[in-house]
Amino acid sequence: MKLANLFFSAFALLSCARTPPAPPDLPKTIYDYKVEGLEGGVINFADFRGKKILIVNTASKCGFTGQYEGLEKLYKEHKDKLVIVGFPSNDFAGQEPGKNEDIAEFCQKNYGVTFPMAAKIAVKGPDIAPIYHWLTTKDYNGHSTSTVKWNFQKYLLNEKGQLVAVFDPGTTPDSPEILAAIGG
Repeated sequence: MKLANLFFSAFALLSCARTPPAPPDLPKTIYDYKVEGLEGGVINFADFRGKKILIVNTASKCGFTGQYEGLEKLYKEHKDKLVIVGFPSNDFAGQEPGKNEDIAEFCQKNYGVTFPMAAKIAVKGPDIAPIYHWLTTKDYNGHSTSTVKWNFQKYLLNEKGQLVAVFDPGTTPDSPEILAAIGG
């Protein structure tokens, strides 16, 4: 596990450009965000007040793709107090090449995903989505500055919408760290 974390850290240092400056209208809290849903519509983070939120960047052709199964199980077992939001991204080794429709079909057919999935975005680099700029910048999230190291990195927000933990991609949804952090 430590070797995997070392790999992700080295890859992040070698492959990531500096995070671009924040747009001037970057929302102040997670509850100010509304993002496009994978199958249309809008995911309004204000709807998640009072629940913990686990945000995960996802990919369909990654060694960690099997984590969809664990994420779905975690969501079903704790959806009274936890919402999971997946953000497909093609930022790592071209592992999410499909269009939104293809991704939605893949998630449903292979993993029966019922948790909210956003439309495909960039989670790093010059085209980083505003929500990920907020998640990765301490000046906005109040917790820490981070770099998305690979697919399936996880950001946990508490019931007040405050970022409280960042989990490396190799940390599985059923890991003791995640279960303890969500109170499961």
